[in-house]
Parts: sequence; structure tokens; C-alpha cells
Amino acid sequence: MQSRNSRLNSAALRGAVDLAAVKAAGEAAQKAEQARVDRARQAAAGGEPAPVPYELVLDVTEETFEAEVVQRSTEVPVVVDFWAEWCGPCKQLSPILERLAEEYAGRIVLAKIDVDANQLIAQQFGIQGIPAVMAVVAGQLVPLFQGAENEANVRKIIDQLIAVAEQRFGIVGLQGGAGEGEEPQAPRVPVDPALEAAHDALDRGDLGGAVQAYQNVLTDRPGNAEAKLGLAQAQLLRRVEAVDPQQVRAAAAAAPKDVEAQLQAADLDLVGGHVEDAFGRLVDTVGRTAGEDRDTARLRLLELFEVIGPEDPRVITARTALARVLF
Repeated sequence: MQSRNSRLNSAALRGAVDLAAVKAAGEAAQKAEQARVDRARQAAAGGEPAPVPYELVLDVTEETFEAEVVQRSTEVPVVVDFWAEWCGPCKQLSPILERLAEEYAGRIVLAKIDVDANQLIAQQFGIQGIPAVMAVVAGQLVPLFQGAENEANVRKIIDQLIAVAEQRFGIVGLQGGAGEGEEPQAPRVPVDPALEAAHDALDRGDLGGAVQAYQNVLTDRPGNAEAKLGLAQAQLLRRVEAVDPQQVRAAAAAAPKDVEAQLQAADLDLVGGHVEDAFGRLVDTVGRTAGEDRDTARLRLLELFEVIGPEDPRVITARTALARVLF
């Protein structure tokens, strides 16, 4: 999925995807890509190669997470190592990750997070055991693996991550991917014009046009995951753009059995970064309703799952809760 379609921002420490920032994500990624191409052209023209503008291995805290991880992920894949001093397997894995970060020389950055000192981040990432390794690419969470791995396996995983970052997000690292004497590559040409048109509509804030464009893609290719995610996001943004948040929340609090009020409040919860609140609200609504109302709440919950992504731990937890109230 391209970076313009899903992006973590300042709400990241709450474990949130702030979809109000979705229209700005494409511009940020384009600027980062242009900077990489400019650096590569300078090197090809005989100039001094631009130095890496920041450390390749760094310790991250709750206060620095947005700048060190989220913002940097628009330029380079950020591998996140969750560890603790008491963790024996962590002491085996962390040196491997650090060595590879240096070896890859700007194609990834390693962010180390001590789970004891930064419990909020660990909780919101759904970390249940360490070592655990994830990545953030163009603001999107990419789970990698949990537990100790040998260097060969870690290398393969990182190679796959870099390939995904380049092919799906247009991010190829700080060095632009051009070797000595090679011509720098121009930004990747979109391979799917219909999908690109939908992305462009979303970038422009044409939410109605984006919804229609994504639906057109899905008519031809019903299983296209990127179009499903884009459609879910565009529909969500369109639903909340004209509502009064105070009125919506007051109505939901006053009428717990009013399905429409709960749907609107859940949308606001998600856009505001309160992902678990949104899911919990709709699971409760499914549990207290029946018939058409229950099905309406269930389908909206499934739509919100599409926005966050099926592999997110919060989605997995909410699916389990939904199954309990349904069966």
C-alpha cells in the first residue's frame, strides 16, 4: 500500500492511525523521494555523496517516537526492536540487528525501545513477549517477527522489508539505491492507473471521487487489498467530515441502544486515534442489539477492521470479542 493511504502521526503513542492526515501523506513521501533522487544525481555527477543525516541505530522513548520513528519512516524503513535488560534472547538478537543496520548503510534505521522504560509504546503495539521486532514504513506498521532469530533469517526478513518498502511505498532508503557509477533511478511509475487515480482523488480531498474510484477498481478486481483499504479510509473520512463531534458524543452517551449514534461515535473514536474504544463500542453495540441493527453494527465494525489492517493486534483482539458476542 502506498504511503499516501495509511500513516501514523502524532497519535502514534496512543497506538493510533490518524486518518485525517491521509491526504498529506503522499506529499511527504514525494518530497522524500525527490530528496533521495537529488542526492543520487549529485553522487553520479561526481559530487561528494551525501552523508547519512542521522544515526542508523538509536534509542527511542515515548517522547521521541514520533520524530525518530514515524517521521523518519517516510524516508527509510525503520526497524523497531522491543527489548529489555533482563531478556536473555534480546541480548542475542539486538547485536545482530545493530550489525545489520550498519551493514545496510542507510537502507534501514534501527530504533531500539526498552519496554520497561516505555511501557505505553509496548502496550499500544500489542507486545506480549520479547524480543519482538516490527517495522514502520511510510507511517504504516509492518509486523516482522517475535522471538530470537539467527542472522541469516533476520537478513532475509530485512531484505523482504526493503523490497516491500521500495515496491509498495516508493521508499528505497537514504542512499537512493544507486551504486557507484550507476544512474539514479527516477521515482517508480505507477503500475495501476485506476488505483493511482483513486489515490490522487484522496490526496485532493475529493472523498466522493475517491470512493467511486476505489469502487471501480474493486468491481474489476474484488480481491484488491489496496483498493479495499483505500475505500474504507475514504468512506470513513467522508462520514466524519461534516459531523459535530460534541453532538455525536452526547447523542451516543444518552442513547446506548441507538445504533446510528454508536456508529458515528465509533467513527470519531477511530479518526481521533482511539482505536480500541471504537472497536469496543461496536462490539458492545452488536452484543446489545438484534436483527438488522446487530448486522448494521457488525458490518461497520468489519469496515473499521479494514481501515486498521487485519494483522494489527487490536483487530485480532476485537475479532475474538466479536465472535464471543455473536456466538
